[in-house]
Amino acid sequence: MISVALDLMGGDKAPTEILEGAKLSSLSDCKLYLIGTKDALDEIEGYEKIEVDDYLPMDVKPTEILRRKNSSMYVGLKLLKDSVVDAFVSAGNTGALLAGATFVLGRIDSVERPALAVPVPSTNGFTILIDAGANVHVRAEHLLDFAAMGLSFIRVLGRDSPRVGLLNVGEEESKGDETTKEAYQLLKENFAEYFIGNVEGHDINLGKADVVVADGFSGNVAMKTMEGTAKMILQTLKSQVEGAGLFQKLGALLMKKVFSSLKKTLDPRTYGGGFILGVNGVVVKAHGSSDRFAINNALQVAYRGVQMKLVESIRGEIERVRNRGVGG
Repeated sequence: MISVALDLMGGDKAPTEILEGAKLSSLSDCKLYLIGTKDALDEIEGYEKIEVDDYLPMDVKPTEILRRKNSSMYVGLKLLKDSVVDAFVSAGNTGALLAGATFVLGRIDSVERPALAVPVPSTNGFTILIDAGANVHVRAEHLLDFAAMGLSFIRVLGRDSPRVGLLNVGEEESKGDETTKEAYQLLKENFAEYFIGNVEGHDINLGKADVVVADGFSGNVAMKTMEGTAKMILQTLKSQVEGAGLFQKLGALLMKKVFSSLKKTLDPRTYGGGFILGVNGVVVKAHGSSDRFAINNALQVAYRGVQMKLVESIRGEIERVRNRGVGG
């Protein structure tokens, strides 16, 4: 049986929505550990409960997790480190979770910078965006590692011949700063069979690449822009239907299934969260604004990560790249 620890105290809507997300979980062969304060755990039945007396607020400095070792986030990572659980899920502060995962779990050999990999909707179903916010400043070698980890992720999700693109300000090889230009050459040399060159922001949702590699600043801006655009589209459709005439409303009623499918595709809650890749354990970062629906999906993401042996797959891909003598 797979076991997953959930940080009840992480996120804008903690602990109520986080707990409700756990209650929605239908994973029959998954054991849930709930980590929270005494008040949050009171009257909860049917789960393994881990009581703590501290938690990290959303605006905390990332390094605070290293000092506050009785916080719900640190305790969850320690449970994963000690093999009490197989995965850990938190909607808490991204920087703190990254710092904690790196410090407590340790990095995979030869990985200097763990990264946040998030599936975003595209015409292919989804595209993996990595890094989506963990590393603001990177070197070209880091972007090469991100590509290797993204390739491992997309393969275990069933894409046998994935395409990798480098997020840039233009498609031409000469575009970008020195870091992206150097990264372009490293990707071309090491992933010639997969690398399709530079891609622009609008290419992500169009499915031009299966894995889009970026520094954390650019990746996070791209992700948040996509989320905002999706919300705008859904809100505009809703307001237009509400203000329409009778015949338009009848037409909208006939299109209800289509609109429901569109809403599900564009809703970031559907994807639950992203993996912090490059550390020795399955760690899922749920969106800070996650509600019960998003948390339920984040638990499923963590479960699949364990099932897919994601960490082992990444170790193999990183070793393959390093054996070619690049990025050491």
